[in-house]
Amino acid sequence: MPLNIDLLANDSIELPDLARELIDLRVDVLVTALTQASVAARDNTKTIPIVMIGVSDPVAAGLATSLARPGGNMTGNSSMAAEMAAKSLELLKETVPGIRRVAVLWNPTNRIFQMQAVRKTEAAARSLGIQLHMFEAHDLPSIERAFEAISKERPGGLSVLADPTLNAHAPRIAALAEGSGLPSVSGVGLYAEAGGLMAYGPNFYELYRSAAGHVAKILKGAKPAQLPIEQAAKFELVINLKTAKQLRLTLPQSLLQRADEVIR
Repeated sequence: MPLNIDLLANDSIELPDLARELIDLRVDVLVTALTQASVAARDNTKTIPIVMIGVSDPVAAGLATSLARPGGNMTGNSSMAAEMAAKSLELLKETVPGIRRVAVLWNPTNRIFQMQAVRKTEAAARSLGIQLHMFEAHDLPSIERAFEAISKERPGGLSVLADPTLNAHAPRIAALAEGSGLPSVSGVGLYAEAGGLMAYGPNFYELYRSAAGHVAKILKGAKPAQLPIEQAAKFELVINLKTAKQLRLTLPQSLLQRADEVIR
């Protein structure tokens, strides 16, 4: 019987305990969503097969030897979300060509993935001639405080790094960004659906479907060490035109034509 360790807002501290609880049930397969949950499972069992979903870079996170031959007891798929954080900054630059300063909202408690995304964003900023201003947030009060600080810096835009806790507060973050007159982008489609200007990231429905295939193979006798980790192949651009109008932004037609979903 496969069971899932998922990461809900504010659950990160409890993840090792949740992992041990499932391991004590002697499950046949563990399914873990995102990097923190996958690390918690890896740290608590070296024998039960683990199928990870949406880990940005499993090799850099120490969860696999390579994508082709993971080794150990883990396989699954990669969301390539850190690379998409860099792409999000490019989209913000395309939307506001004259932008020079961008605020970045990130969660330091989700350190392994968030630092991967920060490094990719910093590299993209250097190539785009953008100065970044980093703001930490891990819950609603710290999000509110971050926006108080952001308003004093007066950046030209906002990048919200993909993170379960920040995702859970997407409506509030989007409202604060709009209220501050900031074009904003994130790595998950729900951010644009919640009122953010746009989002660009992997299709998680496809990643879950891919993981189900890995689980089926393992239950039929396959070894995780020999099942290649699949990389996300489908990425989606979601644009919220309602928010663009509120911000008095005219989006490039070339950008709108590439969008997978336009919210009007």
